[in-house]
Amino acid sequence: MERATAGWSSGLLGVIIFSGSLPATRVAVADLSPMFLTSARAVIAALLGAVFLFALRQPWPKRRDIFPLTLVAIGGVIGFPLLTALALQHITAAHSIVFIGLLPLATAIFGVLRGGERPKPIFWFFSVLGAATVAGFALYGSEGGTLAGGLLMLGAILVCGLGYAEGATLARRLGGWQVISWALLLSLPIMTAITLFTSPNTWSNIGAPAWIGLAYVSIFSMMIGFIFWYRGLALGGIAGVGQLQLLQPFFGFLLAAFFLGEPIAWTMIASTMIVVACVAGAKRFAGR
Repeated sequence: MERATAGWSSGLLGVIIFSGSLPATRVAVADLSPMFLTSARAVIAALLGAVFLFALRQPWPKRRDIFPLTLVAIGGVIGFPLLTALALQHITAAHSIVFIGLLPLATAIFGVLRGGERPKPIFWFFSVLGAATVAGFALYGSEGGTLAGGLLMLGAILVCGLGYAEGATLARRLGGWQVISWALLLSLPIMTAITLFTSPNTWSNIGAPAWIGLAYVSIFSMMIGFIFWYRGLALGGIAGVGQLQLLQPFFGFLLAAFFLGEPIAWTMIASTMIVVACVAGAKRFAGR
């Protein structure tokens, strides 16, 4: 019981941290290219991870861990940040946040495929119903989005769900912060090259909000949030704790409205409330 409680508490803290990612990304891509933002945030976080790994003398991953760490890097370090940054050039931050409602279903599916979890059949009913509600809203129920932006967000959700499931499985052996740190180091060479290649021609036109956005997604979204999130998934179960991601739109809506002045349609709130009701049912039958 204490293990599950610790997992859900850690997972909730991770969700709260992640909720600021999309608004911060939208601020940053106003002055920085999506490719540079994606690679620079990974480089900064990798350097922080390297300091922790070597200062605390963590053992090197085993050979069997390399492939899962590669999937974590593809999903969480490269794929999700890049695809969301590209998507936010076509849609508002508030609109993109609604797609996060699909993450619990994607995470649960990969939790079964890669993590060996077996939720009860009725769990899938609630999860699919919640995901369908979010998808229906994203396609028909709001303004501020385009087909290109929606497809990019869907791609981001898929690779992110895979990365979450792989990271949670590895965290049971390596630890949450160790997983994201090693994944970041694994991607460091290519991300450093991309950062140098896509660096802005001039730095004088980059405003303070863009730098703040880069700092947030580098330190919190790319490192600190994953520490709590992978720990939560490992302790509480991938499918179950993964449902906490349905709370992320609530936090994200508030941040997008407060910092970016973006309108929040009543349909956004109504759709999210329906999804949260669905996840309450899914949580009960998540199993381990």
